[in-house]
Amino acid sequence: MNQVRERATPQAFQGDVTGAGSPITDIDAPPSASLPKYRRVYDDLRLDIESGRYKPGDRLPSEAELGKIFATSRITVTKAVRELQTRGLVSRRAGSGTHVLPFARTAGHVFGLLIPDLGRTEIFEPICHGIMKSPLAKSHSLLWGAAAGEETRGEEHAEMLCQHYISKRVEGVFFAPLEFTPERDLVNTRIVRALERAGTQVVLLDRCYAPYPTRSRYDLVGIDNRRAGYMITQHLLQLGARRVAFISRPDSASTVQARIAGYREALIDHELPFHGMSLHGDPSNPDFLDHMLRACSPDAIVCANDLTAALLMTGLMEKGIGIPEEMRVVGFDDVKYASLLPVPLTTQHQDCADIGAMALSTMLRRLENPHLPTQDISLQTHTVVRRSCGAHLLARC
Repeated sequence: MNQVRERATPQAFQGDVTGAGSPITDIDAPPSASLPKYRRVYDDLRLDIESGRYKPGDRLPSEAELGKIFATSRITVTKAVRELQTRGLVSRRAGSGTHVLPFARTAGHVFGLLIPDLGRTEIFEPICHGIMKSPLAKSHSLLWGAAAGEETRGEEHAEMLCQHYISKRVEGVFFAPLEFTPERDLVNTRIVRALERAGTQVVLLDRCYAPYPTRSRYDLVGIDNRRAGYMITQHLLQLGARRVAFISRPDSASTVQARIAGYREALIDHELPFHGMSLHGDPSNPDFLDHMLRACSPDAIVCANDLTAALLMTGLMEKGIGIPEEMRVVGFDDVKYASLLPVPLTTQHQDCADIGAMALSTMLRRLENPHLPTQDISLQTHTVVRRSCGAHLLARC
């Protein structure tokens, strides 16, 4: 996938390219008798399109007719036509057949990356790499904007990027909705409605923009946060924890609420208290930590993500509380620094690269068939055990 980074300022967007993708493997090799049959069909049809025999807007013969023309099975023809579609040469629509696309699109699709927290939330960089490194990415391009400057609010930057992608006529946008701002619901809704009016397809990354229990009509690729919350909490309970608190930052995304739901279910299943044990606050604030310790008297803490866990552990250690001897701590995401903290962090790992690759596959499938039912695609997670949970202390016994 070609990577085009476009710098954005509060006044206007600049179009300078500061990076390019790796070389693209050429699928359009000369025909050969050794090629699979579908590739020979693909090559012949491609040459017919490029030579002008089939012009933009023309309808190709039906797959049954092509089977007769090439003396081959319909399965082979279908595979060849799908290859033409993947390369951006044709569009297929149920009931209307296969039509040649304008030549401006023959280089593949152009997508936009709308992640307001890129560079501030650690999971999104590997998600982006997963999109670009997918085997499906080689014929497509991805536009992505520079991170918001100090003078630009996240909400303003996100809406600017949205309008920029609309002006560039991108065919799809990968959107990770805003969090950590009181205006996030209004801004996220405005962004999606603007893309919808422009006819731009949307695939949501990590979370839905609509407040629970409302669900938007767009595909979402992420993890099962409720299950993940249950699993990491159950891990602490199996180690002997009995008063488990949950800490998150104010105005967090809906994924955190799902993690809290799983956390509570685990406590309920073990007949342990959960009322008043889930708190929202700044883990780097000593006053908040004092309040949490007094109100909950926890022996273990589940943090909404690894950054929250890192800040919490620093604050606890400054108060002379030993981790994990006096307080067990776990997080979510397994970001790259989780194993490098003063006390290596036990966390619930999500494979961000796989999320990116699946997001691209979902986008291409949605462009091929816009009328598919809305999908929630949840990838599996697993618990990565390190020292912060105290599992090694039990192993000594």
